[in-house]
Amino acid sequence: MACYFRRAIAEQVARVVGLPSEKILHHVHAIPVHRKRSSPDFQLYLKSVLDDPLNATYYQEKAEKLTGKLVCDSIISDFGFARGVLTFKINRPLLVKKVMINIRQDGSRYGFNSELLSGFPKGLTLVEFSSPNIAKKFHVGHLRSTIIGNFIANLKEAVGNKVLRVNYLGDWGLQFGLLGAGFTKFGCEEKLKSNPLQHLFEVYVEVNAAAEKDEEMKQSAQEFMSKLESGHPQALSLWTHFRGLSIEEYAKVYKRLGVQFDEYTGESFYREKYQDILNLLRSKNILKITKEGTGVVDLTENGDLSAFSTVMRSDGSSLYITRDLAAAIDRMEKYNFDEMVYVTDKSQQTHFQNLFKILKMLGKDQVDCCKHVMFGRVQGMQTRRGDVIFLEDVLDEARARMLQNMAKAETSKTTEDPADTAEKIGVAALIIQDFKGQLQADYRFSWNDALQSCGDTGVFLQYTHARLQSLLTLWSSREEEDFNASCLQEPSAIATLQHLLRYDEVIYKTLKELQPRYLVAYLMGLGHLANVAHQSLHVKGSTPEVAHARLHFFNSIRVVLASGMKLLGISPVDKM
Repeated sequence: MACYFRRAIAEQVARVVGLPSEKILHHVHAIPVHRKRSSPDFQLYLKSVLDDPLNATYYQEKAEKLTGKLVCDSIISDFGFARGVLTFKINRPLLVKKVMINIRQDGSRYGFNSELLSGFPKGLTLVEFSSPNIAKKFHVGHLRSTIIGNFIANLKEAVGNKVLRVNYLGDWGLQFGLLGAGFTKFGCEEKLKSNPLQHLFEVYVEVNAAAEKDEEMKQSAQEFMSKLESGHPQALSLWTHFRGLSIEEYAKVYKRLGVQFDEYTGESFYREKYQDILNLLRSKNILKITKEGTGVVDLTENGDLSAFSTVMRSDGSSLYITRDLAAAIDRMEKYNFDEMVYVTDKSQQTHFQNLFKILKMLGKDQVDCCKHVMFGRVQGMQTRRGDVIFLEDVLDEARARMLQNMAKAETSKTTEDPADTAEKIGVAALIIQDFKGQLQADYRFSWNDALQSCGDTGVFLQYTHARLQSLLTLWSSREEEDFNASCLQEPSAIATLQHLLRYDEVIYKTLKELQPRYLVAYLMGLGHLANVAHQSLHVKGSTPEVAHARLHFFNSIRVVLASGMKLLGISPVDKM
């Protein structure tokens, strides 16, 4: 609904300054709510629309003339001017009515139909994220890639893109030579059936230790990998078995996180295509062979090889970047995507810089639509048993701690499935703790901080949503859509509705920078405003007309809160 008011303001200013309203529209912004005092609703920096802001005298004269010609009308009830900023206050009953009716009509789509978002290109977005190494348990290091990638996919989908979620598995390389050779010596079929990834991890640890001391074991691993590369049936059968078991086990963890993929692919898919990449590099005359026999691509402009990327080992076998080149080109041809986003930690920054540069050298201009979203590392993640490396342990710990907290809390409601509720709250706690800061930053994880029921936490958001949901049990005449806007003129109601005005701008900024922290901060602000309003705008004991208007109001908050939480990858709970 902000766009309705934004357009009205832009049209009036446009008439005064003699510019098209479209040039002004995107410079009109909703004002962040001030908790301790009332404020106008929108602001416009005049420098953004006046043609000569550098001439101070001319600028001041023009600004005064402009403000002198503006008039209040049925939409704008007041305006002001100070320090180069023009502010607008919207007719209060109209503000209440328009915002709440818009939320009721659009539901979870509220904010996404804004003109602000119309400028973003729509099309096919491919998001590659999570990407664990098969035959290994899901490492906590993959948590960030998984939840960040899921958030980006959700966001792109919400603004109208078709999204393809791709899990590019690490399913090739020397580790499988070790595992294949080691399984015959250390493996146990029974243990593999009962707990596949745990047993494969144990085998990998044992064979890795053995290979460091025993040259024969290392040789066996290399021989197994050679069999795998040449397509030996027995080696491929074992690899296929390990890969299938791994994906089955990962799917269980993804389900707990509420994450799904459209496609599971991996390095193995491109093992046979790397020769095509090398031939393409040769044909473009950009593959150079060093004295050691390795194949490299010169990334400098003067050919001195001071900066290069190795794309072929001396024995002629492929590397990670060779397979990534094959994957990128294959996706360009297969999907003709409009955008491809890779989500990995920041240690791979150079890898992706090199990847994109080589693709450009190969004439693949679609690389301009490729982006690497990188993130920092999590430190200090522990369970009561000590340091953890497996994500399942973290999820189990979050659920166990939340169940314990729920059992202690006097306000806890009886739920049909306490463990499921605890799981959803625990996942929310992990996501919010992760998304509060810059994605590129490392951060230290704290269970105490993450699981606080008050403050800016996922638990607080879940509690607020459940509290709003419980209010709706008092709503006997929900089917009656009309309400009296004059019943919602209290400062806490107006402040909350002003905050709701800003939702499309927050989505815009979040989408532009792909940083979830903006959305997290907005939802926290909404949660705190909702709790202030809940304390002052009582439903019980109010007249039916007032109660009905207030229930409409609280439901509007719940709808937007739930929408934002789902974008972040959080499943809102109705009771806790």
